[in-house]
Parts: sequence; C-alpha cells; structure tokens
Amino acid sequence: MAHLYVGESADFLFLMRQTELTWGNLSSHLSKLEAAGYVDIKKEFVGKKPHTMLHLTDEGRAAFERYRQSMRRALDDLPE
Repeated sequence: MAHLYVGESADFLFLMRQTELTWGNLSSHLSKLEAAGYVDIKKEFVGKKPHTMLHLTDEGRAAFERYRQSMRRALDDLPE
C-alpha cells in the first residue's frame, strides 16, 4: 500500500522486488486488497509475456491515509 500510495501505480514485479515478498505471498496480499476495493489489478500481455499493473483506488488511498494517521497517534503516545 505504501508503494502504491506514493507512486499511485506499479507493476507486480516492481512491488515484488521492493517488498522482497515471494510471488505467492504478494499475490495473496494483493487479492485481499483487491477484494476490499483498495487496489485495482489490470492483467494484460506485453508481447507474449503477462504483465500485471496495480493501481491504488480512491478508497484505498483514503484507507491508507486513515492508517497513517492512526499510526502517528499511536507513536506520539509512546513515552520517550
């Protein structure tokens, strides 16, 4: 979500390299995010090779922003 929040869209291989998740693990996470309406997944072929593009939806962007605010509050409440 953080990578898509910053870049708005990315392809599957880029996210796999950035997150260091396995193909299956990333695929599982993205399926759940897609089911929640947070990520839009477009599959196509470039030449004869499959290519998967991921885009953060408006709902996903709003959910991630709520998460960021929640984390900020939680971290601000920690004693120093």
